[in-house]
Amino acid sequence: MTRGEGAEAPGVDPRQLWLGPDRPRRGRKPAYSREAITAAAVALADAEGLEAVTMRKVAAQVGAGVMSLYSYAPDKETLLHLMVDHVSGELPTTDALTGDWRADLKAVAHLQRALMLRHPWLPAALSTHRVPGPHTLAFMERALTALRPTGLDGAAKLEVFAQLTAFVAGHAAHEIAQAAASRSSDRAAAEARYLAAVAADGHHPELAEALAAPERPLAPEATFTRFLNRLVDGLTTD
Repeated sequence: MTRGEGAEAPGVDPRQLWLGPDRPRRGRKPAYSREAITAAAVALADAEGLEAVTMRKVAAQVGAGVMSLYSYAPDKETLLHLMVDHVSGELPTTDALTGDWRADLKAVAHLQRALMLRHPWLPAALSTHRVPGPHTLAFMERALTALRPTGLDGAAKLEVFAQLTAFVAGHAAHEIAQAAASRSSDRAAAEARYLAAVAADGHHPELAEALAAPERPLAPEATFTRFLNRLVDGLTTD
């Protein structure tokens, strides 16, 4: 068994990961950087999915020996934390806020969704990797600043940000899965026939009424916006 692959990791020490050096302190100058290794892992996940990311494959991507990578990321869990924070660096953090906290919070959510659609592995990674690195913290700071006009205390603002991120991740994961399923026209047609049969059986009147209602725009962006509006507009500051 290769170190860090298949074995249970002891957990990530956030201080060591984010506040310690990003390269070995001893020995000759390393040929690789943690940034380059993380970027290679992200490219691999983007192309082949999260399950394709192994220390061995990442080492092959950068032309390194697999054992040399462990000086930068001792296991896959640590590498995933690095990957999440790496792509979070794509999120803007300096654009001016409007002062309308609901509008600003919705803008935060749209940025998160776009990031997750660019990196389809990210929603799954976020579900288990919650140690925020510098890029993640910078974007969190922006979201908390957007919530300042609400008057909510710090704990409540953190809860709102966590709730929003969880919503976006869940919705993005659904979008990604639906897009993959829609590539099969046979499957989509079979699902439509099934729902039509269920609606006609007389045992599901509410479902039948819902399916008979005029369709709303199915464009992913419009659907996400409707759901997001319901979430954010329903938030209270009491």
